[in-house]
Amino acid sequence: MASGKARNSKRSSGVSYSTTTTVIFVALCMFGLWVLNSNSFSSPKSTTRSTPVIHSDRNSKPSNKKLHPIHIDSSSFHLPGDAIKANELSRPNDSNESQEIQEDTKDSLSDQSEVSMESESTKENADEAAGENTFKHEAEENGIIDNDNKIEPEHDNIVEDKENDINVKGQDSAAEETREKLQEEESVEEKENQNALNTQTSEESSVTQNQEVEETVKENTGLSNHEEIVGEQESQQTESDKYGTGKHDVEEIKVSVGSSENTENLISDEDRQQRIEEHQKQEDEQVQQGQKEGQSQEDTKGITSDDQIQHDEASISSAEDDPTFKDAKETRTEVNNQENKNSKKNEGESFPNRENNGIPKESKESEKAWSTQADQSENQKERRKGGSGDKDSSIYGYTWQSCNVTAGTDYIPCLDNEKAIAKLHSRKHFEHRERHCPEDPPTCLVPQPQGYKSPIEWPQSRDKIWYHNVPHPMLAEVKGHQNWVKVTGEFLTFPGGGTQFIHGALHYIDFVQEAVPDIAWGKHTRTVLDVGCGVASFGGFLFERDVLALSFAPKDEHEAQVQFALERGIPAISAVMGSQRLPFPSRVFDVVHCARCRVPWHADGGSLLLELNRVLRPGGYFVWSATPVYQTLEEDVQIWKEMSNLTVSMCWELVTIKKDKLNSIGVAVYHKPDSNDCYDQRKQNRPPMCKTDDDPNAAWHVPLQSCMHRVPIEGNERGSQWPEEWPERVQTPPYWLNRSQMGIYGKPAPEDFAADTEHWKKVVSKTYMSGLGISWSNVRNIMDMRAVYGGFAAALKDLKVWVMNVVNLDSPDTLPIIYERGLFGIYHDWCESFSTYPRTYDLLHADHLFSRLKKRCKLVPVMAEVDRIVRPGGKLIVRDESSTIGEVENLLKSLHWEVHLTFSKNQEGMLSAQKSDWRPDTYEAIS
Repeated sequence: MASGKARNSKRSSGVSYSTTTTVIFVALCMFGLWVLNSNSFSSPKSTTRSTPVIHSDRNSKPSNKKLHPIHIDSSSFHLPGDAIKANELSRPNDSNESQEIQEDTKDSLSDQSEVSMESESTKENADEAAGENTFKHEAEENGIIDNDNKIEPEHDNIVEDKENDINVKGQDSAAEETREKLQEEESVEEKENQNALNTQTSEESSVTQNQEVEETVKENTGLSNHEEIVGEQESQQTESDKYGTGKHDVEEIKVSVGSSENTENLISDEDRQQRIEEHQKQEDEQVQQGQKEGQSQEDTKGITSDDQIQHDEASISSAEDDPTFKDAKETRTEVNNQENKNSKKNEGESFPNRENNGIPKESKESEKAWSTQADQSENQKERRKGGSGDKDSSIYGYTWQSCNVTAGTDYIPCLDNEKAIAKLHSRKHFEHRERHCPEDPPTCLVPQPQGYKSPIEWPQSRDKIWYHNVPHPMLAEVKGHQNWVKVTGEFLTFPGGGTQFIHGALHYIDFVQEAVPDIAWGKHTRTVLDVGCGVASFGGFLFERDVLALSFAPKDEHEAQVQFALERGIPAISAVMGSQRLPFPSRVFDVVHCARCRVPWHADGGSLLLELNRVLRPGGYFVWSATPVYQTLEEDVQIWKEMSNLTVSMCWELVTIKKDKLNSIGVAVYHKPDSNDCYDQRKQNRPPMCKTDDDPNAAWHVPLQSCMHRVPIEGNERGSQWPEEWPERVQTPPYWLNRSQMGIYGKPAPEDFAADTEHWKKVVSKTYMSGLGISWSNVRNIMDMRAVYGGFAAALKDLKVWVMNVVNLDSPDTLPIIYERGLFGIYHDWCESFSTYPRTYDLLHADHLFSRLKKRCKLVPVMAEVDRIVRPGGKLIVRDESSTIGEVENLLKSLHWEVHLTFSKNQEGMLSAQKSDWRPDTYEAIS
């Protein structure tokens, strides 16, 4: 643009300069002869450019795609090829500008044929010197020239020589006029350069301001790995904005520590988005302002002729040929291509620490290939269709109240439903200990016991817990002499004994293996079901043998057996051998154990023992240590007789009866057949074999069946072979998964299993271990609220934790796979309450659970249930759709949970939160 202005000026005064130019030329010729004769002429100093600089074309018109000086930081952004190298950008060729100046010189001297080529060369050198002065000004403005190596332009020397010549010939007025014209050109160019510099500075300031916003967020997260990821992503985004992409693919990062009182120093999504919009608006205004200034300058020049219009079009065309224009255009193309490649490559990398999501959502085809527990279970009661119309689920200020119930701090909604229990017609089969969930799930919060303290960490918790956390001394009073539990000051202590192993569980565990070496704790035997567990010391000490035992007992007059177990850090649930099947698949437990569990196995045609037969793996063992095994009282003798007849008719082999002299007890070990030979050879079909249409895996609200299912014998049937020994089995796809079977995520089942395993390894190691700020030494009891293959639990197997894997009622029935790999879990419907005491889990993990639940029930009671079962100080990790993450976050904040991190990108999000000690002061009204 500056050269264009010079041409207009020269053309308007070309005729008046003709005489003056002739005089100057004659004077210069005479001065040149004098210099040659006197040998006093010194050549102009050569200009050296110590630092390269981008020189923007001044001939192009302002456009929507505005070119800015390009600054590339090689540490944060790289471009392929040699088109642009970091810190090695060369100044574009000025030949076009020199050619145009030369053409203007010819136009102004067209009427003077006597002017020689030497005059044209002199004029050309003067104009090039003027351009060199402009180059120096740009370099100084951009901070490129330092004080020790300044550029010495040729322009000043030429002006000095011309002034000397004019003084010699007495042409002061002509020299003065020439000098004024040159200064006018420089002044116009300086204004243009200053405007461009101001525009660039404003844009860089806006980008810097946006970066400062992100720095504030990162300082509050305290997550170093997460900061590096966000910094790199934002750096790429800022570079993209500089190159004119005009796109803001913003990753929403919200961090809030504490409840609403602690969020005032943090930046909300709305504030951040508003600043980004202001930045974009400011850029648009700058572009419009540049267009107006360019139009105003063209109007001032008075360009109206067709020649000038054609000249300007030619200038724009030449600008596109300029190397700077090409480099900037190639740069933008490279950036866009790189972004597209990264977008396709990292479709799953939408979470902190660049964890590779890798696993897509469940394929629709898999819904046809896999049955669900709802499909399998008979007498499945119709579920409420709560839908997603729960307006309160998205309201931050939801009002909570404490539960006003008889159970108080130990409230389990589905086990303490007094109204439903009062309407029962019979309690003969312990129906009153089974699940009776309220029609409308409660939305109240369970109060904490007075004096509650943070639980003692494992393994110390196995031996003692805080008394005020489970303030129930009755069990200590009744069972204290059997070394179950004792009150010791402010602690409840657990010597490790039980009714059948007063002298310690470890001795008892070794005694059982000595009786039946094939049990091989921790190798052949990995998963154990402990019936009537007491305080679960048996399961607590099996951890030392690499065995995972799931203990259960009813919520009965002994008060808090299961609560003691969970407070100690031992897996347990509240359940009863009653009138319905246990919530487990068939053929999954390696060993079933009963130490004086007082279950009437022989009653009602042996229906309860037949239920154990259903869940026991073919070839597995039933370990029974009870008084009928080793005492001779009349009642015990009668029970033993009936038990013996029942086990023989069930084809259970009595492997051994072994007596423990130290504990003065005996144990009987039975072996379940791994073939159907015995069933086919029975003289009487009692108990009968189950009908072929009876699904052994149906377990949700299914009445007990007094029958037996045949043993699978085909090689591709689950239960026909024993799993791999531990720990190999945790990584090995079950033998009965074949490639013809589609997996949950659309791949062949074995590949799906392997991909899921690798996925959760990466997620746990790269994000969960360090990126969420969780102190894993404080975590012991974990629940995966929506387990698929059990990959999350498998990834944690080397930690001192255990994971309850929950397979939802309406999800593909993958629970048998979880047991096959040496883990355990349970069926459940999260539209109802879970069968555990309050404050019993340290960490809940929900992967794409809540968005599914919204289709069936309301989120408010679900979040009240989450709050019920998590210990104060416990954690929640949620991975789900972004919209659902927002609803969950609002509910958690209304519960006064501390939301540590929410992260959202590509409609997928993650949340990490911690439960506080807050409880409402008001109680719900009694209905």
